[in-house]
Amino acid sequence: MLKIAIINGPNLNLTGQREPEIYGTQLFDDLILQLRNSYPKIEFTYFQSNVEGEIINELHDKGFSFDGIVINAGAYTHTSIAIADAIKAIKTPVIEVHMSNILNRETYRHTSLIGVNCVGCIMGFGMDSYQLAVEQFSKMRA
Repeated sequence: MLKIAIINGPNLNLTGQREPEIYGTQLFDDLILQLRNSYPKIEFTYFQSNVEGEIINELHDKGFSFDGIVINAGAYTHTSIAIADAIKAIKTPVIEVHMSNILNRETYRHTSLIGVNCVGCIMGFGMDSYQLAVEQFSKMRA
């Protein structure tokens, strides 16, 4: 069974309430349920934290035993060398995702510090960005 961890960073706990014109109205609990129903042969875990160190700990915890990690590091994407280093240090491949197209947003969001250590980046497709990452891990495993 394929094991995929989904890790979200700061403020993504407010998805469904926060800036629905950017992030939509769907809740992550609904997305995880949808993924579990659509991919019954994949084991999913979900983790969200507003604390950088907790995200790093989760990467360390899942990064040697899972088949894939989908990460939306939120604003830490643009600021965290520590999360970038954690991704580089683990063995599990990581796909960076963003619900919005970060290249269409404020200039400071155009740079990803974590992307260099990820196998790919998917952005701009709302919650479907996560499903596209899962699809890619499924193809990589086949």
